[in-house]
Amino acid sequence: MSCPSRRDTILTVDLLLLACAGSAYAQPTPDAATILDPMVVTAARSPQLLTELIADVTYIGPDEIARAGPQSLAELLQRQPGVQIVTNGGPGSTTGVFLRGANSNQTLLLLDGLRIGSSSSGTPPLEAIPLDQIDHIEILRGPAASLYGADAIGGVIQVFTRRAGGAVAANASAGYGTYDTSNLNSGVSGAVGAWRLALQGAHRQSAGFNAIWNPANFSYNPDRDGYANDSGSARIGYVFAPEQELSAQFFKSRLNTQFDAGLGFDDRTITTVESYAVESRNRLASFWTSTLGAGESKDDSDSQTGFGPSQFDTLQRQYLWQSDFALPRGILSVAAIRREERLNTDAGFAVTARNTNAIVGVYQLRAGPSALQANLRHDQSSQYGGRTSGAFSYAYTIVPGWRASASYGTGFKAPTFNDLYFPDFPPFFFSNPNLRPERSRNREAGIDYRSGDRQLGVTLFQNDISDLITVFTDPATFVSNTVNLAQVRTEGMEIAWRGTLWGWQTRAQVTVQDPRDETTGSQLRRRAKQYGSVGAERTFGPWRFGADIIGSGERFDSTNEAPNTRMHGYGLLNLTAGYALTRDWSINARWNNVLDREYELNQFFNTPGSNFFAWVAWQMR
Repeated sequence: MSCPSRRDTILTVDLLLLACAGSAYAQPTPDAATILDPMVVTAARSPQLLTELIADVTYIGPDEIARAGPQSLAELLQRQPGVQIVTNGGPGSTTGVFLRGANSNQTLLLLDGLRIGSSSSGTPPLEAIPLDQIDHIEILRGPAASLYGADAIGGVIQVFTRRAGGAVAANASAGYGTYDTSNLNSGVSGAVGAWRLALQGAHRQSAGFNAIWNPANFSYNPDRDGYANDSGSARIGYVFAPEQELSAQFFKSRLNTQFDAGLGFDDRTITTVESYAVESRNRLASFWTSTLGAGESKDDSDSQTGFGPSQFDTLQRQYLWQSDFALPRGILSVAAIRREERLNTDAGFAVTARNTNAIVGVYQLRAGPSALQANLRHDQSSQYGGRTSGAFSYAYTIVPGWRASASYGTGFKAPTFNDLYFPDFPPFFFSNPNLRPERSRNREAGIDYRSGDRQLGVTLFQNDISDLITVFTDPATFVSNTVNLAQVRTEGMEIAWRGTLWGWQTRAQVTVQDPRDETTGSQLRRRAKQYGSVGAERTFGPWRFGADIIGSGERFDSTNEAPNTRMHGYGLLNLTAGYALTRDWSINARWNNVLDREYELNQFFNTPGSNFFAWVAWQMR
């Protein structure tokens, strides 16, 4: 397959080659993972070559994911520009991502185009998305409400599950390591006539370690807190006529995680994430590709603690009709979207449902050295009314290899059901059904250089967030109310590099930022002012060796930089190795935290010490 032309008038061919990747449910073809310049869809709801993007996007391909071994999705994301993570203990524990300083509930998670997350807490279940099921990942930094609606103030992380290629292929792996961690994984995919099918199943488990190290903590329990995860995914497609296709996808992950909530009870949470979607993709005219899709996602959280059980189950139904038009000059994508949220909980919420209807338009143009993209979207919610968001980006190629860009965008985050309706506890706590959505204004400017496989980018960013939803406690009465109060600004610079140096595949990224509460001047909780990573990898015949270093500056586990909540900076060294026994068989190993550094991501919670994992992999291509 040849790379698509850059001319706007040929983009309809791109849409077909990418299996109409512009839809909210569509996926790039398997070939996109193997070419040097892969297609990505998250930045414009339609396919674009990674090297031609105006937006700041990172693509994590299948090979990098395969080499991650026992790492979690969050640990893999931590190596990427602009990403910090926080965990409540060991593997499988509740995990959050800070994308360029935004709150963990201000970054949207998409799984094959479907929104995944809790309508009660507003956070995505990153810990319950296993790498075994993932083909590739796209990270879009910057506000994306003009593309995807509420909650994308920091950006979007889109995960794509495995899919079928042209030939029949199969894979399997098994491994074991520190903390009695084990993994089994297998799958098959391929095309038979007009049919396309992919199946993948996996099991992971770990005995873990004690989640909380401080005996003075109210929740401390001196036991090991592990997890067990079973997951599976399936995708089927049928090409019933040239350029006409029906498809369906399924994903399910069940994560049973232990945690600490006090002495004398084996506290645990069972998180179940599911998604289903069907799609009809049709070439209606030489200039018009249409996609009609419907899907459903679930994020169910059921906990058993010494204080009794609790249930917070989220169901989201999503419907889409998107049309992509190749105009005489430029590309126009228009979509109508409906989302229905339903919350099932034993907590006694006054309201447990809301609907959102939206219309979105995206225009892209390339003319000589210039490129631009303009997005406009309106969301109408049954709960908080209407919100319009937009974005405009422009890039100019100064000389071959060098390009400058700038963008401005607005975003918003909807109040969660917890913010609005969590049952009051008079006189100490009150939720607020009159909360307004949070609002953001983001500005970016950057310059990047590309030559062959070498890429260097520098980005300046500033994100202002107003009406931030927070719990305000009156110091005189100790009464807490949920209010729109805080004003937050995160500004800084990112430098990112990828390329070959002296035969080594190298990458490096550093972020220097000032994430602060404009009201108090304090550094935002659990966010560092400096963080980054460096990595290198090289193959010597059948051998492959790699190393990466992840570092972070100090953070505070409070909103006022209290000295007793200071979490010191850290640096971690990780090593990887692999040996190809045959074309299909390999043995691999990963040694994380080689120097056994002690560090904190969340105050009083343990993190992994030096740990080792080895696995055998088989792949028939």
